[in-house]
Amino acid sequence: MEIKRFNLEIRQNPRAVRIIQVVFGIICILLAITWVFFNIKSMKNDGTVWITIVFLVCFGAYQVLAGFGKTERYFETGPEKLVIKQNSFLPKIELRSNDITKLEIFPLSIRFFLDNGKKMVFRFGLSNTDVINPVKDEIIAFAGLHSIALEEKKEEI
Repeated sequence: MEIKRFNLEIRQNPRAVRIIQVVFGIICILLAITWVFFNIKSMKNDGTVWITIVFLVCFGAYQVLAGFGKTERYFETGPEKLVIKQNSFLPKIELRSNDITKLEIFPLSIRFFLDNGKKMVFRFGLSNTDVINPVKDEIIAFAGLHSIALEEKKEEI
């Protein structure tokens, strides 16, 4: 089984947009730092200025990370593990085949039951429905290859 990567983003940003994101992020961070240096005396009394500075630094850091492709959401299947990055801010999750005891596949989510008693839910969402069936097919093939119990369920409201 080869490594297959499914992008969960709605669209890919072109190279020019990613460069602009990095530049804009650096400008935001530099602006926040210069604001601190030039207005250090007036910031002691006003907490809203600190909120603005923290926001600018965090937004700038996010833009830089997005420009370098570190915030992309994806689902990757490989011969021995699944790699899931479901959230832009959180780190990726690696699930080895021997750590998974059971899979439940729902129309818009997949529930992984792990051997340590924990369970993890992967939700597809409705923004990019083109990727749902290919990911489900790969999960079914992965489960069959590694003898993982698989159950397809319908969600009832």
